[in-house]
Amino acid sequence: MKRIIPVLAVLLLLVTACAPKAADQGADAVSAATLARYRENEITGYQGARLDPAIGPRDNSIKGIQQVDIAGYALSIGGLVDNPVTLTYEQVRSRKPHERLVTLHCVEGWDATVLWKGVLIDDLIGLAGAKPEAVTVIFGSVDGYTTSLPLQVVREKGLILAYGANGLDLPPAMGYPFIVVAEDKLGYKWGRWVSSITLSDDADYRGYWENLGYSNEADIIP
Repeated sequence: MKRIIPVLAVLLLLVTACAPKAADQGADAVSAATLARYRENEITGYQGARLDPAIGPRDNSIKGIQQVDIAGYALSIGGLVDNPVTLTYEQVRSRKPHERLVTLHCVEGWDATVLWKGVLIDDLIGLAGAKPEAVTVIFGSVDGYTTSLPLQVVREKGLILAYGANGLDLPPAMGYPFIVVAEDKLGYKWGRWVSSITLSDDADYRGYWENLGYSNEADIIP
């Protein structure tokens, strides 16, 4: 029974990931503070779609919201690459920008549709040059959190590393300076406060929550 209980808990969380929003569009299914969470000058609509606040209803990170000193920040790209590189925040932001409307689905039962702005993760990997044997992209965060995605998924879906949300810079609560916009994947694949991108040949690499029983695929169940 000791092994069964955690697995059941995980399954229940995954089932609630696609819970519908409350009928009242001024509030969400978790908190009545949706309107209050919008930041000043934050975009609330895009091409006919309602945008949710870039700040979620509550923090669920492993060590609390991180406050990153951008002056000393660097993003490292290494592992199975030809030439490891280290980029400053501004160097990442200087790459060609991409804007995309994507919904984040949290296993806690809430979701957020946000207009994300960032750079293609594959473009950043290209600066270092992925070796042929690399199949997995591991994202490391300043708080020690890790998660991963198949390199093929990163490339085929054109996933972005976002620095902006709803027309403003990414807020610390959502991962400033960078968050992985893991489109079509559950929220624990959306690494926040990303400080490293590592290429690996370990197709079964499991990150923080995956090691605790969460699905390594993290596909959203329709």
